[in-house]
Amino acid sequence: MPSTELPQQTSARRIDRPVPLRERVYQAMQELIISRQLAPGQHLVESELAEMLGVSRQPIREALQLLNSEGWVDLRPGYGAFVHAPTDAEVDQLLAVRAVLEGESARLAALNADADGIARLRKLCAEGEAALASDDVDGMVAANAELHRCVTELSGNRVLLDFVSQVDRRVRWYYTPIARNRGARSWEEHGRLVDAIERGDAETAAQIMREHTERTRHSYLEQRAENPEPDEQPAQVRTRRRRAAPRV
Repeated sequence: MPSTELPQQTSARRIDRPVPLRERVYQAMQELIISRQLAPGQHLVESELAEMLGVSRQPIREALQLLNSEGWVDLRPGYGAFVHAPTDAEVDQLLAVRAVLEGESARLAALNADADGIARLRKLCAEGEAALASDDVDGMVAANAELHRCVTELSGNRVLLDFVSQVDRRVRWYYTPIARNRGARSWEEHGRLVDAIERGDAETAAQIMREHTERTRHSYLEQRAENPEPDEQPAQVRTRRRRAAPRV
């Protein structure tokens, strides 16, 4: 009769614990940075962030350390914490890598996408165009990010999806200030991309995606040249926001 006892070397499966408060604060602050509710160069005051998010200063301090380690926040001794202001080189390099990764995503999606996948892409295009019509920048950014992620999911390549996911939040951060300027042209390009994927035209889909991501890169850099972001803003957290900050 088989033994019902577990081998001595078997490790017990740990029960998932609730997400630590610092992680939830980190996620909330990261979203505020991505949406530009906390702007590049902005001085982050712990007491004001704690009041905004409904927590004590300790998880704010811990979250700032995490954000600093990942390049979202700069901790300056003697001055405090500031939202990181990305350099032109940082943006250029990341968006150039994105063009390569997502060009391959589009090529593979054209070879692997099924009818349900195409329907998802069409739905996301409709959502983006509706957001454009109502001048909903947050909606445009969200639909854009979801469409690009969907293309990569349809590629069927999990490793590629992991790489694209690593740069997704940065892309959203960079895309937010140009979403309105890219506007209709961006969604026209998305429509042509989906058409090529639906036809199974892998090379055309890859070319459209590469050109699309390159236009986004150039648009961002052109806007930066015309309207440089300040290195530093007043030492306070802005209270005017497009939507209420999440409480954690």
